Amino acid sequence: MPPRRSLILAALLLAGCGTQATTQQDLDSLDRELAESGASHAHDPALLAALHDQIMIDPALTQSANTNVVRPPSRPDPLSIPAIPLRPDHVTAADLKPVPAASGDCPECRTIVGALTLGEIARRRSPAGPGGDGCTQPVSYSAGWANRLSIDVPLYPAAQVEEAAGNDACGLRIVRFASAAPAERILGWYMARVTRAGYSAEHQAAGQQHVLAGTRPGAAYIVYVTAAPGGGSDVALLVR
Repeated sequence: MPPRRSLILAALLLAGCGTQATTQQDLDSLDRELAESGASHAHDPALLAALHDQIMIDPALTQSANTNVVRPPSRPDPLSIPAIPLRPDHVTAADLKPVPAASGDCPECRTIVGALTLGEIARRRSPAGPGGDGCTQPVSYSAGWANRLSIDVPLYPAAQVEEAAGNDACGLRIVRFASAAPAERILGWYMARVTRAGYSAEHQAAGQQHVLAGTRPGAAYIVYVTAAPGGGSDVALLVR
């Protein structure tokens, strides 16, 4: 028997002590009242909304917010993605060429300070093409641009591509990648490739950041290499 009906029957029995016993007709009337009451609540918009609408807060995720806290979260972020281990590049000494000594200043290093996107890097310092003008056309983002680099200035072996962008209006390719190799080996590898392809090469450096840049008729490149805190290097490569 439903709890509500039991309570009502108990109240009626107590109220009827010493009076005439409850008749079957009274019970039938009570049944109809309960049925009609339940049916009316089943179509109550407020009740339906309270029962079926999506809740505003998920208690299972409140510990992940850490809003306005001054200490780290009590557990790792369940949505975080672990870093992919960098692969060895298998580059040998025969693949390298000594890099010229860095000049005393590094204006190219200052050019991209604070540039958070590849598009911003391209806007600030696009490699000059024919006529010495930089590319001012917007770039589109896709990992596929990393596969469309020039064969003369390709992606470093075993590089882990983080993002890539480019356009065909200027023939511009921009790739940001990480490597397990130290900055010196990456610079030496690109030095061997670009000079073999007929490019010039100028080396600039400031602290842990190095820049190797050069041109040949109708084309140019810039390689930004920064030593990563945990080892290896972070690289931004621009080719036009």
